[in-house]
Amino acid sequence: RNTDQRSKDYGNILQTFRPGHADYSYFQKYGIRDPRGGGRSSARLTAPMVAAGAVAKKWLFEKHGTEFRGCMTQIGALPIGFEAWEHVPRNPFFAPVSDVSALETYMETLRKSGDSCGARIRVSATGVPVGLGEPLFDKMDADIAYAMMGINAVKGVEIGAGFASVAQRGSSHGDSLSPDGFRANNAGGTLGGITSGQDLEVSIAIKPTSSILTPRESIDTAGNSTEVSTKGRHDPCVGIRATPIAEAMLALVVMDHVLRHRAQNADVVTALPPIKASAGT
Repeated sequence: RNTDQRSKDYGNILQTFRPGHADYSYFQKYGIRDPRGGGRSSARLTAPMVAAGAVAKKWLFEKHGTEFRGCMTQIGALPIGFEAWEHVPRNPFFAPVSDVSALETYMETLRKSGDSCGARIRVSATGVPVGLGEPLFDKMDADIAYAMMGINAVKGVEIGAGFASVAQRGSSHGDSLSPDGFRANNAGGTLGGITSGQDLEVSIAIKPTSSILTPRESIDTAGNSTEVSTKGRHDPCVGIRATPIAEAMLALVVMDHVLRHRAQNADVVTALPPIKASAGT
């Protein structure tokens, strides 16, 4: 039984809807208003995904040498530079930098103001086998996007260069091939929905936390105008906890495709061996 819970924190929003939260849409769909802990929209429900992802990571590494890692690359308006992967597990932000004091100060200021912010998370997979994915409905990148959008608070997904592709030209965006390997990885590890053997590179955008102390305009369950202010233990940035979740979801998608590929294409042999991936970070 969970004894570390404070249902009373949700008493003041029992009959109201938090802007940006699933309160309103859930109420309209199910006709039930129970705000305690966020219900089905709570990120607590990602715990079994992270557990399953740990199994997938272990199996994929043992069978194919595939490794997964992620980090936070932006929190609110603050971009986070990349120093080294070794820094990621050493701070609560999963930031790839040695000094996170600026991030701590930013978060404390945000907390005191009663507001929240979003975040950007990067996750990648190295040592991914060539040929995973399907050409139409079950593309590798489509399944990755589907899985990432299933994570609470995710509002955007990028594969490879992502939205930066808009400003690129075909002469630079296309990842040149050579006998020595790929020259770049703008595609993010997939071509036509099928893995190229390059690193899978994914970024996700996490929206600001909906439960904040700052009063906001809303309505109650009767449709009357009201004001909402959420008290209690709510993270000013849920993105801080998202890196392990994103890693797990990527691992689950890759493992699913590896098992499917083994069943469908295990006997396929080409005269051209896989070429090397481009040098990445």
